[in-house]
Amino acid sequence: MITLHHCPQTRSMRSLWLLHELDVDFRVHVHPFDKSLRAPEFLNLSPAGRVPALEIDGHRMFETGAITQYLCERFSPDGLGRSPSAPERMDWLVWVHFAETVSQHAAALTQQHVVLYDDNMRSPTVMKLEAARLGKCYDAIEARLSDPSAERDYLLTSGFSAADVSVGQAVYMARYFRTFDDHPALARWFERITERPAFQASLPDVSDRLYDQDFYPAWEA
Repeated sequence: MITLHHCPQTRSMRSLWLLHELDVDFRVHVHPFDKSLRAPEFLNLSPAGRVPALEIDGHRMFETGAITQYLCERFSPDGLGRSPSAPERMDWLVWVHFAETVSQHAAALTQQHVVLYDDNMRSPTVMKLEAARLGKCYDAIEARLSDPSAERDYLLTSGFSAADVSVGQAVYMARYFRTFDDHPALARWFERITERPAFQASLPDVSDRLYDQDFYPAWEA
C-alpha cells in the first residue's frame, strides 16, 4: 500500500494529483497545516516537517521532485514519465524540477498573505518582489508553450506528462498571487490540464482550503 501524507493546497497536492493520474491503489493521510507537522512521529517521515511524505513498500520518501521521478519510473516510465533513453528525457527533468522554482515564490507569498498572523510581520516589498518573480516564471512557461518552432498543447511535444502535473500544481498555487494577464498560452494550457479528472480529484473540500479568497494582491507600502 502507498500512503501519501498530505495537507490540502500545499506541494503535496502535486503528489496527490500524480497518484490519481497513475491510477494506482493508495491512501491519503490528511494533516492540518499547523505545528503538528513538527511532531516527532511526523519528523520520522519527513525530517524537515513538510509535506508530502510518502510511505511505500516499507520505505519513506519526501520532496516532490524525488517522489515524482520514483513513481513515474516505477509505474509509468514512458507514459507520465520519460525513460532515460527517451528523446525528451532532459526536457521532462527540467520541467518536473522547474515546478519547485515556481513553488518557492508561491510559498513565500503564502507566508506573507496567509500564514503570518500579525500585519506588522508582513512586507509589501516582499509581496511585490515575489509576485514579480512569479511573473518571470510565467514568462518561461509562456515561451515554452508558444514556441513557434514546435506545436505544443503541453510542456513536452510528445504530450501530457508528469511535467505538466508538477508545473501545473505550482501554477495552481501561484495564481492566488499573480494573474495570467499577458500570458495567454499559459492560461489555455492551465485550463486544459485542470479539466482532467485526476486534477479535479485532488482538489480540497471547501472546508479544508488553505486560501480563503480567490486572489491576494500585493499591499501598497
